[in-house]
Amino acid sequence: MTIRTALVTGAMGGLGTAICQAFAKDGYKVVAAYHPELDKPQEWLAEMQAAGFKDFFIAAGDVSDFESAKAMVAEAESKAGEIDILVNNAGITRDRFFAKLDRSQWDAVLSTNLNSVFNVTQPVSTKMAARGWGRIINISSVNGVRGQAGQTNYSAAKAGILGFTKALAQELVTKGVTVNAIAPGYIATKMVMAIRDDIRNGIVDGIPMKRFGKPEEIGALCSYLSSELAGYMTGATLNINGGLHMC
Repeated sequence: MTIRTALVTGAMGGLGTAICQAFAKDGYKVVAAYHPELDKPQEWLAEMQAAGFKDFFIAAGDVSDFESAKAMVAEAESKAGEIDILVNNAGITRDRFFAKLDRSQWDAVLSTNLNSVFNVTQPVSTKMAARGWGRIINISSVNGVRGQAGQTNYSAAKAGILGFTKALAQELVTKGVTVNAIAPGYIATKMVMAIRDDIRNGIVDGIPMKRFGKPEEIGALCSYLSSELAGYMTGATLNINGGLHMC
């Protein structure tokens, strides 16, 4: 049995953690990528060990910077071997209505959420193609599919991920590498659950399924997309949003 190696960006947030844990359960070697100034890797590793996940690798990098992202990929490869599965999950928000949106807020979100997909994928995908096997999974958002007031920057970046996914899937389709996107709705991460109760309840009321998604549900979808059984799916956007938006 081939033991695959997975690299997950934004690994120490709610979604990233669930994805890393899903891959670990699948028996993969997992590299959790983190921002050296924003994340606390040793605290995260301790939490994972307490939860029974003891074998994660970590790699530091600012995915919005091309050279830093390349160095992060190199660190991941030096620790865990060639990357077979890449999940581009890193993302931030800087929400504001467009008329008052600062250029710095636009640039920050586009750099972290969209440019990062180029920065990390390019050094990984070329090697996947040369080896004849790979899985690239890009985390978009329901708001990249439908748009959202107050999130022109975020919606633009997440919509850009969908176009990137379809175009790269066409380039790699004969190379044994699949490229797919996941567009989650509202997921019950620690950040979302920390929202004020009345606001959080209002969000739930607007979801036809009347609940938030579970991070584990996103992890399970990544697990499927990284498997051999998903080998015939590429260029797809998988919407997982409780019926909030259907297309």
